[in-house]
Amino acid sequence: MENKTRAHLIVHGRVQGVFFRAETQRAAKRFGVSGWVRNKRDGTVEAIVEGPEIDVISLANWCRTGPPQATVEKVDVSWLAYQGEFERFDIRY
Repeated sequence: MENKTRAHLIVHGRVQGVFFRAETQRAAKRFGVSGWVRNKRDGTVEAIVEGPEIDVISLANWCRTGPPQATVEKVDVSWLAYQGEFERFDIRY
């Protein structure tokens, strides 16, 4: 049985206005994880990601680079208990 997990990500840098949310959603579908992503008022991008541990790690690693137009300075990752809360990966506004 695969180990499932949940991660809370805060992505810092030039990450708004560069299609970060849309590309994160596309990457989440590719990795088969669920959750959501949104812009925060402080200029960061926040995401909650759930799924198989290896796939959540893959998305977190993808966020360290992001789409071509982004300049990611750092990603804060908090590991949480899997809740099975989401059916898909959404962009929140």
